[in-house]
Amino acid sequence: MAVVLALASAVVYGASDFLGGLASRRATVFAVVVLSQVAGLTALLVLLPWVGGPVTAADLGWGAAAGLTGSAGLPVFFRALAAGVMSVIAPVTAVTAAAVPVLVGLLGGERIGPVAAGGIALALVAVVLVSAEGGLRALRAARPAGLLPALAAGAAFGLFFVLLDRTSADAGLTPLVAARTASVAMVLLVALAIRRSVRPTRAALPLIVVSGVGDMAANGLFLLATQAGGPLAITGALSSLYPVSTVVLAQLVLRERLVPAQLSGLAAAAATVVLITLPG
Repeated sequence: MAVVLALASAVVYGASDFLGGLASRRATVFAVVVLSQVAGLTALLVLLPWVGGPVTAADLGWGAAAGLTGSAGLPVFFRALAAGVMSVIAPVTAVTAAAVPVLVGLLGGERIGPVAAGGIALALVAVVLVSAEGGLRALRAARPAGLLPALAAGAAFGLFFVLLDRTSADAGLTPLVAARTASVAMVLLVALAIRRSVRPTRAALPLIVVSGVGDMAANGLFLLATQAGGPLAITGALSSLYPVSTVVLAQLVLRERLVPAQLSGLAAAAATVVLITLPG
């Protein structure tokens, strides 16, 4: 069940990112980020009587820390995209976000069979390949100094998963209220500090709302995967395959062409799922 939930979170994360990307073409990035997070928080509060659970102060603290950490990575990521090569920044950020929960889980003493370990390693490769819109040639041309912001943003996104995993199994999705409240506050403060508009266009608003609700649903699926007893190394690796659904949707809806590296990444992602779900 943990594997199914983690895979579902990856699919929904990717679809949400795709819709957020479409919305960002019609409104400012900060408008998309702030309002999508507000939409997700609103949906969660409506459903909380059915999906929530008893929480301790520690649960709320871990949730808030996760929200602050994840949202802190957003400005760094956007700045890296603006200053660097997107075809390099995106895969580096994605694989770092995938590697952090895997490393924390393994260092924390989680025991994983050799087949699953091979699947996790292949998942990291798949994330890089699927995100490499410019192909492997662009990655080889990357300069180490220019990768530091991408590594920092990826680490922040990965820590979001790690901190959510620290919440108790009985808390349900209630810790996400603290996480999303903290992240909305931080992103809004950043937008106000640098005087960026958070007012959406009418055409972008439906996409923003659906993207925000989808992102919250993906967060909930990941949290449920960890509460179902799934090792963080495995749930983190599977949830980090979200670029796969983003790329597939871009190909189906926008008719974007996949480069050979991305096709290889899709095959690697499929093999990852098979390896992780095999016994032993």
